[in-house]
Amino acid sequence: MEDLLKVGIADYKVGKAPSRIISYGLGSCIGISLYDPVTKIGGLVHVLLPNSKEAYASENPAKFADTGIPLLVEKVVAFGASRSHLQAKLAGGAQMFQFSNPSPIMTVGARNCENAKKALQQCGIRIVSEDLGGTYGRTVEIDLSTGLYKVKTVNKGEKTI
Repeated sequence: MEDLLKVGIADYKVGKAPSRIISYGLGSCIGISLYDPVTKIGGLVHVLLPNSKEAYASENPAKFADTGIPLLVEKVVAFGASRSHLQAKLAGGAQMFQFSNPSPIMTVGARNCENAKKALQQCGIRIVSEDLGGTYGRTVEIDLSTGLYKVKTVNKGEKTI
């Protein structure tokens, strides 16, 4: 029987085929999926902010790209995935609001993208596809039977990356 695991903001889930993992309403947040195509084990983290060092202390490492991605790698490997087989797919990082004088603090989506890619590189995880930026929100879902990552938007439809 197929399970649908739901990931909230600053949350993550890990599973195995035939499960699917979904996260709703990514704006400037990023949904990072990790998948091992051999074991069909994967996970999804919904990161809210780019860097834990730029924020007030948080007990939740899944909230930040720099701590949430290493956490997800650790949990997926502990579940049985092979670190050397892991593939990453990313979606989100939108600029949801326009500002007349955008300061770096207001460009959370772009900073989330940059820090997520940096964290994946530091973990030695290859990015195989992405759907980042823009000015629209997304809902993402990974099918752990196939590794397909669906990205759904209100006005731009649905695509698989």
